[in-house]
Amino acid sequence: MGEAQPQRHRRLARIRWRARRGTRELDILLARYLDAHLDALDERGLVLVERLLDVQDPELQAWLTGSAEPGEEPLARLVGEIRAAPRER
Repeated sequence: MGEAQPQRHRRLARIRWRARRGTRELDILLARYLDAHLDALDERGLVLVERLLDVQDPELQAWLTGSAEPGEEPLARLVGEIRAAPRER
């Protein structure tokens, strides 16, 4: 148990770092979702977020702005959750 928490903390920090995409719109959309949900995600949720972050920026932006949809249901569900994240920040 002692090692699991530091590993999780490093993993969450890596996810936050990877979510900094360099475009304001993507950064804001991803940060809103991560601020609200990242700490509570289980292993399956973390893997899904990591898979989303593997997507190239143009495709990710199209998904998050609604001009395209992911073909995979779990990613489509996550994209919907990110789009629905609270607008206040």
